[in-house]
Amino acid sequence: MIVDLFIPCFVDQLYPDTALNMIKVLERVGCSVNYNHEQTCCGQPSFNAGYWDHCKEVGEKFIKEFQNDRYIVSPSASCPGFVRNYYSEIFHNSVLHNQCRQVQKNMYEFTDFLVNVLKITDLGAVLNGTAVYHDSCSGLREYGIHREPRVLLSKVRGLEVKEMERADVCCGFGGLFAVKHENISVGMADEKVRAAEEAGAEYIISTDLSCLLHLNGYITQQKKQIKVMHIIDVLATGWE
Repeated sequence: MIVDLFIPCFVDQLYPDTALNMIKVLERVGCSVNYNHEQTCCGQPSFNAGYWDHCKEVGEKFIKEFQNDRYIVSPSASCPGFVRNYYSEIFHNSVLHNQCRQVQKNMYEFTDFLVNVLKITDLGAVLNGTAVYHDSCSGLREYGIHREPRVLLSKVRGLEVKEMERADVCCGFGGLFAVKHENISVGMADEKVRAAEEAGAEYIISTDLSCLLHLNGYITQQKKQIKVMHIIDVLATGWE
């Protein structure tokens, strides 16, 4: 199977190793990957900021870059959730309506693709320690993943995964929310990190690097020992 990759802007700029680990995992399970170097953004930042005309312009480029019938896999639920939920309205009755529907059908978040398309749950990963899983808002509420990351983490050898209190509560990032409402955002990060610590976790794991970026900033500022990891980096750890 050949799959297309969509690497979100912040992953490309700040966490390229996670994107490379996604390729590593996909190739391990027998996929060939295709990366279009012309890809940029799905348009979500413009949409959330209220610049809908600019969002549509960026979205048109996105749709044209994935004009085929291959699965599109992303290391984040945020962008796939946006494409699946909002592109229908943005491109309703436009000349790209049919192409938009095809892209929406092909767009997958990484853990959903592994568990529900490839039917793979055990990657042979090894990570010794205790972790909690954080449900990102975009992953849980927009894209709809809950079981899939937990199933994958349950197969990681040496890793004990605990449920922390209010695992589905926002970490405080929320894109522009963290900029416009800094004090509230920091308070929410504090609550999330405290819940992870109370569960005895050494790691906070999530599917969305935007959440982990926010939490790691708070952890670093407070000089705490707990670490954050993207689930892809966990699944690419400890192979023989």
